[in-house]
Amino acid sequence: MQYVSAKTIVRPVKHGSDWFGHNYNMNIYRGCSHGCIYCDSRSDCYCIEGFDEVRAKEDCLNVIENDLKRKRNKGVVGTGAMSDPYNPHEKELKLTRGAMILLDRYGFGASITTKSSLITRDIDVFRKIRKHSPMVINITVTTYDDELCRKIEPNVSATSERFRAIKELSDAGIFTGILMMPILPFVNDTEENMLSIVRKAKECGARFIFPFFGTTTRAGSREWYLRKLGELSPDARNKHISMYGDAYECPSPRHDELQKAFRTECDKLDIIYSMSKIIEEYKRVFKIQSTLSDY
Repeated sequence: MQYVSAKTIVRPVKHGSDWFGHNYNMNIYRGCSHGCIYCDSRSDCYCIEGFDEVRAKEDCLNVIENDLKRKRNKGVVGTGAMSDPYNPHEKELKLTRGAMILLDRYGFGASITTKSSLITRDIDVFRKIRKHSPMVINITVTTYDDELCRKIEPNVSATSERFRAIKELSDAGIFTGILMMPILPFVNDTEENMLSIVRKAKECGARFIFPFFGTTTRAGSREWYLRKLGELSPDARNKHISMYGDAYECPSPRHDELQKAFRTECDKLDIIYSMSKIIEEYKRVFKIQSTLSDY
C-alpha cells in the first residue's frame, strides 16, 4: 500500500444535496482495483495516475476526525463516488470502518456506495449510526448473470454475493438499495436482465433501485471502455462507435422500453426509484426509528 497526502478528506458538497442527500463527500482511497470496463473515474478530468493501483490517504483517520470536529453542521457523509471504500485492502486496513466509527462518534449520517460484500462486516457500526442520523447503503448491481458480471466487473464480488449482502443489510434494518447503473448498450441492456435484478432485489429486501439505462464516456475512460468492450464483443464495440461516436451520454437504444418496463415492475413490487423519493424515504425511516428509540 502506498499513501498520498491529504490536508482534508471530508468536504462539503458544492452543488447541493441532490445525490442521496449528501452534505459532505469523503474519499479515503484513491484509485480502484475493480477493473470495471465502464468506470468513469478513469476520465482524464479526475487526474488520477495509475488508476488501477489503490492508494490510501495518509493518516486519514486523524484527518477525518479533525475535519468532523470543525464542521458546524451535522449531515450525511457520502463515500464511494470515486473509489470503492470496500476495496480488497480494506479487509486488512479497516480505514473505512474507522471512518464509520468516527461518523458515529461525532453524530454524522452516512451514505455508502460499493460493489463489495465486505460491507456487511460493519453492520454493527451502521446500526449505531442509524440511531442518531440517516443511514443508507447503495450496492451497485448492473448484471444479474454472474458469468457476464465477471467479464465487465472482473475483480469485485459477484452479483450473487452482492445480493446476499443486500439481504443481510436489509435484515439488519439498514436502509439498503441498488444502483442499477450503468446498463451497457448492446451488452446487458435487455429486459430479462433488468427484470431479473428488480425481482431479486425485492426478494432480498432492497428498498429502492436507482437506474441509468446507458453509460457515459469521455476522454480517458472512453479509450479504456472501447478497448475492453472490443475484447468482450467486437460487434458491440462497432455498434457503440457507430451510434455514439465521442458522445458523453450514451443511452441504450432500448432506453424508453426498459424505463417503462422497469417502472411498471417497481410499482408492482413497491420499490421506489426516483432520487427525491429515495432521499425522502430513508430520512423519514430514520425519524421513525429515532422516535421509537425514545420510548
